[in-house]
Amino acid sequence: MNSDNLLMIFIRNPEIGKVKTRLAKTVGNQKALHVYNLLLNHTNKVTKGINADKAVFYADFINRMDQWKNDGFLQFVQKGNDLGEKMNNAFLKAFIIGYKNVVIIGSDCFDLTETILAESFTVLNENEVVLGPAKDGGYYLLGMKTCYPSLFRNKLWSTESVLSDTLLDLSNLNVSYKLLPTLSDIDEEKDLFEYKNLI
Repeated sequence: MNSDNLLMIFIRNPEIGKVKTRLAKTVGNQKALHVYNLLLNHTNKVTKGINADKAVFYADFINRMDQWKNDGFLQFVQKGNDLGEKMNNAFLKAFIIGYKNVVIIGSDCFDLTETILAESFTVLNENEVVLGPAKDGGYYLLGMKTCYPSLFRNKLWSTESVLSDTLLDLSNLNVSYKLLPTLSDIDEEKDLFEYKNLI
């Protein structure tokens, strides 16, 4: 540990037919893989300068030769049966190691910036939880000072109800939280429209 802060990045291994499957239904597997690799590169670029320890959690296996290793990211494999369980296990691991402020992001957001990531840790100085809402009804970022397992249970992941259900959980827990700017995730072809210059 070099910091009290940890940024966790959940990614899929970039293999054809296994990434951006909803997008691939309309643009094809090859284009979907191309878009995902661009997203991975963007995520790597905006995270490597963050003043925090950083860890990449791979969906299937650790690639010791990719860009994450070269930029000093810790590397782990996601553990669990669904996204909620995998995120919960990652947070538990981080807090057991001894981190005080832990933020998790995916790799689906071209709008994510280093400034927003830095702000998420600043927010945790005065709040228990920070959330980055996504326009599709989910979230692109979640940060906590303590693990709240209920945030990861009874969710229909990748649906428009995830954010609202999570906010309801936070209300029931009576913990302080703050929302970051709402950004777009790339999940379907319609989500690519404003990023044509990037792809």
